Amino acid sequence: MEIFKKTLDPVVAMVIVGVLDIFLFLVVGAWTVGGGETMITGLVAKLVIGDSLNRIPFWDYVFKPTLYYWKMYISLGMLFGGFLGAVLSKEFYWRVPRHLNEWVMITIGGLLMGIGIRLAFICNVSTFFAITPQINLGGYLAVSGILAGAWVGSLIYKKVLES
Repeated sequence: MEIFKKTLDPVVAMVIVGVLDIFLFLVVGAWTVGGGETMITGLVAKLVIGDSLNRIPFWDYVFKPTLYYWKMYISLGMLFGGFLGAVLSKEFYWRVPRHLNEWVMITIGGLLMGIGIRLAFICNVSTFFAITPQINLGGYLAVSGILAGAWVGSLIYKKVLES
């Protein structure tokens, strides 16, 4: 499809994102702290280890895994939309890390992102699309942390790959 091969004008893209953000906020309300991804993790863990999951207090009291948690469908929709866009633009390909140190960096980076989301008590997506546009200082601090972390992480990744 030709639409996926062209780059949108940044102003047009931001207007579209802004309108969709207003619609999302009116329909859904404020986004929560990685709730969709947490629920997906809980459901996968429940499939793997069954009722033993209930012995972990977080999954028994705070976040009981259920298919009725609607916010996980937003997360799955974003994943599917990104996948579909990449496939339709013919830019999708599988990349599997070849070295153990890449797997270690991916794992540590993912864990740090999850810890950061919980400590900041905000979703990284809503930071960009909900909190920052509201001129909230917490949003700007979170964006600064995300950008600094991405920069430092890319420097570390580059240094490890060069060695």
